[in-house]
Amino acid sequence: MGAWQPLPDDLPPEVRHFVEQLRQLKDRTGLSLVALGARTAYSKSSWQRYLNATQPPPRQAVVALYRVAGTGRDEAERFGVRWELAVQAWPKPAVMPTKAEPGAHGAHGMHRPREAGETHEGPEGYEEYEDDPTLPWWDAPPKEPEPSSSWLLAAAVALAVVLVLTALVGALALG
Repeated sequence: MGAWQPLPDDLPPEVRHFVEQLRQLKDRTGLSLVALGARTAYSKSSWQRYLNATQPPPRQAVVALYRVAGTGRDEAERFGVRWELAVQAWPKPAVMPTKAEPGAHGAHGMHRPREAGETHEGPEGYEEYEDDPTLPWWDAPPKEPEPSSSWLLAAAVALAVVLVLTALVGALALG
């Protein structure tokens, strides 16, 4: 497909190898990033970040890509191992905002530094990457059915009684 922008020189070898393999897999699909986004539920801009090594892809994005590419089970397992190695070695940004943290982004989407006393996960100043921050709808676990309401059952029974009575009155009136 098109020419890829060069990967940063300081990428760990595990990350470089994984992203190069991911690029080859994407090219093998023959899809544009827009079409890939439509087929995988991950946006064009997300795929740009993943394929240019600016952000590690969630496992589910990789799973979605190898499904679209029609890879076999063995190749999919190898990709899973490469993903694990790459995410462990992925360079962490200096500061990442906490989830749903108000005011985490400054002008032009830049991250603000942490305030004293703010908690974080992982080494100083870093947060751990989530394995599955988003799931495509087809991979999401089934939702638990909501408990039935007793008033809904009572309304259904009352409606059934009204229908039966209406039918009886109609039959008697015709007869």
